Amino acid sequence: MTNLSHLAYYIETFGCQMNENDSERIAGVLDAAGGRRAASAETSGLVIVNTCAVRAKSEEKLYSYLGRLRGMKKTRGLVIAVAGCVAQLRGDDLNAERPFVDIVIGPDNYHRLPELLAAGGTGARALTAWSDGWNEDERRLLVRASPTSAFVTIMEGCNNFCSYCIVPFTRGREKFRPLRAVLADVETLARSGYREIQFLGQNVNAYRDAEAGAAFPDLLDRAAAIPGPEWIRFLTSHPRSFGPEIIAAMARSRAVCRQLHLPLQSGSSAVLGRMNRGYSRADYLAKIRGLREAMPGIHLSTDIIVGFPGETEEEFGETMSALAEIRFSNIFSFRYSPRPGTSAARMGDDIPLEVKRRRLAEVQALQKTIQTGIHQSFVGRTIRVLGTGRSRKDPAVFSGRSEGYQVVNFSAADDPVGRFVRVRITSAGPYSLRGEAEAFEPLPPRSVDYHP
Repeated sequence: MTNLSHLAYYIETFGCQMNENDSERIAGVLDAAGGRRAASAETSGLVIVNTCAVRAKSEEKLYSYLGRLRGMKKTRGLVIAVAGCVAQLRGDDLNAERPFVDIVIGPDNYHRLPELLAAGGTGARALTAWSDGWNEDERRLLVRASPTSAFVTIMEGCNNFCSYCIVPFTRGREKFRPLRAVLADVETLARSGYREIQFLGQNVNAYRDAEAGAAFPDLLDRAAAIPGPEWIRFLTSHPRSFGPEIIAAMARSRAVCRQLHLPLQSGSSAVLGRMNRGYSRADYLAKIRGLREAMPGIHLSTDIIVGFPGETEEEFGETMSALAEIRFSNIFSFRYSPRPGTSAARMGDDIPLEVKRRRLAEVQALQKTIQTGIHQSFVGRTIRVLGTGRSRKDPAVFSGRSEGYQVVNFSAADDPVGRFVRVRITSAGPYSLRGEAEAFEPLPPRSVDYHP
C-alpha cells in the first residue's frame, strides 16, 4: 500500500459545492495513504488546485494562482497538481504550456493520486479517462470539512447540452449512484450527528436508480424517513425535468427545506431557445407558481447570464421583468463567456463587453433592492438557524444559515456550531441578517437506530 506519511498537502478549491465535495474526496484519498493536511500552501510539500471551468473567469483565477505556485516551486521544490474540471478540459494544454505542473488529474481519477505521488509525479501526467461506474471505496474516505452539514453526491454529469455549458465536457454524461449507497451514507451521517444533508449533482432531478427503479422523488422520500438529519437540501436542478412529482415529494416531507435553487438563466423565451434550455419563460413561471402553491414561503434562488449571443435590449428587459416578478431570495449572475467545444461558442460573442457590464450591473442593482426588501421582512421575527461557525467579518459574532439559506450573524452566550438556535432578527442588509440567540435546541444523540 502506498505510504505518503512524509507528505504535507494543501488543497485550494475554486468553484461550486461539487468542487468542495471533490476536495473532501481528495483529502480522504490522501489521508488514507498517510498524508497530512497542511495549514497553507506555504507550509505544504504538495498543493492540489481543484478547479472549475464553467466560466472563463474561473480559469483565469487558476492561471493566476499557478503563477504564484511556480515561484514557490523554484524556491523549495513544491509538487503541484491541477485537479477537477480545468484538468479534464485542458489536460494536454496544461502539460504543454505549464510544464512546471507535475500532475493533471480529472474527477474520475482521484484514487490514483497516491500512486502518482509515490512515483514522484512521473509517468502519466494527465489522467482524464472517464469511468462508467462509481468508486465507492474512494467515496467512503471523505474527509468532511463541516461537522454539521454534509454533501452527498447522488449523480454526476449531464445529458442536457445547454448551448453555453461546459459541464458535459468536464463531467461527462449522467451516471447515477445506487440508491442503497446514498441511503447508507445518510444513515452513517445520521449516526454521526449531522444536522443537514445536501444532495449534489449536476442535474439531481434526473436521478434514477437502475437497481431499485427509483427516481429522485423516491430518494427524497427514503432519505427523509431516516431519523437524525433535520434539513435536506439538493442542487442543482434543471427546470426542464423539474416536474410536479418532485414538488409533491418536497411538500410532503418537512425535512426537505423550503428552499430551492432553480437556474433560470434568462427571462426571454427566445434566448432560452438559443441556450437549448428546453423550457420557455411561461414554463418556468408555471413551475414557480406550483412550488409556491405547494409550499408557501419557499425561498428561491437562481442563476442569470447576461450578454448571451444575440441578446437584444428587449430580451434583456424580459430577464429584468422576470426577476421583478419572481423575487428570488438570492441570485448568482454572470456575464456570458464562450466555453470551448460548446455550440454557443460557434455563435460568436457579439455583445460588447461594456454592454455586458452594464446589464450585469442593472441585474445586480435590482436584485439588491429585492433582497433588501425580503431581508427587512425578517426584522422582529424569531427564526431557526443552524450554527456553522464564526462570522468572517467579526470573530466575536457567530454565523449560521436559515432554512431559506440566508446568512445569519448573531450573538450567543454559548458556541452554537452544529446546533439549531432560535435567533431573533434585529437588523438586515441585502446580503445577511443579524440577530441575537434566544434559545438553543437540544443536541440529538450521536447514534441513531435505523432499519430501512
